[in-house]
Amino acid sequence: MYKIGAVTIGQSPRNDVMVDIKPILGPHIEIVEAGALDGLSKEEIAKLAPKEGDYVLVTRLRDGTSVKVAEKHITPLLQDKIGKLFESGIRVVLLLCTGEFPDFDAKGFLLRPQRILFEMTKAVGEGLKLGVFTPSKDQIEQSRKRWSAVTKDLRIVAASPYVKSDASIARGAMELSEWGAKIIVMDCIGYTSKMKKHVKEITSCPVILARTVASRIARELLE
Repeated sequence: MYKIGAVTIGQSPRNDVMVDIKPILGPHIEIVEAGALDGLSKEEIAKLAPKEGDYVLVTRLRDGTSVKVAEKHITPLLQDKIGKLFESGIRVVLLLCTGEFPDFDAKGFLLRPQRILFEMTKAVGEGLKLGVFTPSKDQIEQSRKRWSAVTKDLRIVAASPYVKSDASIARGAMELSEWGAKIIVMDCIGYTSKMKKHVKEITSCPVILARTVASRIARELLE
């Protein structure tokens, strides 16, 4: 049986993510999970919150609650978890976040969904009317900066995959549909296949989901 590491910027296990990833990887691949916030108290996690000017990330804790953390605080914690997975003999590690990070020290294949998602979208959607879902209003401008490299015809909508997601995602999908989006990216590992289906039903256009795209690349490396 092959093994793959999966590192969340929140706390493991991420059963809400694995529900879509495991069927793609198949029964012959064992997933070893780790979380950057594993073992930290809520008080310790609160100290990692972003301040004005920080790159904002949104993630999920083990109890299901959603938190915001600053990239600069979470990066060294991620490096520690990534390093330990490679040291254990695992050759492929999937980062469960679409945020932008500095380069990590990786002793194997480190799959970074942000880069995978960006390059795939650029390959198929360059110059098209692109709609992007991001979890928080705090992330809209940093998202705009990233995705404007694909197209200037861009609309960003904020909809949390963790809090009152059905209503906010439906509103976002309606906004993108009325705007005339030709392709949509759900730019967070927290968005599910069920959410993707809902968006596609409302908009009738292709929807790219981060978690499933990254999982298929991982399977390609392991097969």
